[in-house]
Amino acid sequence: MQLTAREDIAAPIEEVFAVLSDFPRVEAAAGRRGADLRRLDDRSEPGPGMAWAAEFTLQGARRAVETELVAFEPPQQIRLQSRSGGLQAASAIELQLLAPRLTRLAISIDLASKTIGARVLLQTLRLAHHRLADQLETSVARLAREIEAGRFRQG
Repeated sequence: MQLTAREDIAAPIEEVFAVLSDFPRVEAAAGRRGADLRRLDDRSEPGPGMAWAAEFTLQGARRAVETELVAFEPPQQIRLQSRSGGLQAASAIELQLLAPRLTRLAISIDLASKTIGARVLLQTLRLAHHRLADQLETSVARLAREIEAGRFRQG
C-alpha cells in the first residue's frame, strides 16, 4: 500500500530541507506526542546509518518501530526504512526547486507485509486508505504553512 502527499511551499529549498532534516526537533516532537524514542547510532552529523527505536500506542496497542536513514542528499532527498514486526515501510521525502522561493515537497510511504499478522494489519490499513491519505495530506499542508510562516527559523 502506498500513501503520497505533495505540497508547494513558498520557501527556498535549502530552508525546507533544513526543517525536514532537523532530527533533534523531529525527535522532540515525537516525544511530545507520547512516543518513547531513542537513537541507535552515535553519528554526530546527519547521514545514512542514523537509526531510531520508537515505542508508541496506536489504536490501543503498544507498537515498536525501528527506523534507519538510508539516503540523505541535501537539499533534495531523505529516505527512511522502517520495520515493525512483519510490517515494513519505505519512506521518501523529496524536494524539487520550482523557483528561488518555491519548493515542491513530495512524501511517499510504501507499506509491505512480511508475515501473516502484518498482512492482516495491512489489510485493515487498506480499508482506511482514504482516511490515512487525507491525514497525510493535511499534515503535509500544515507543515508547509508553518515553514512559510517562518515557525522553524533559528534566532
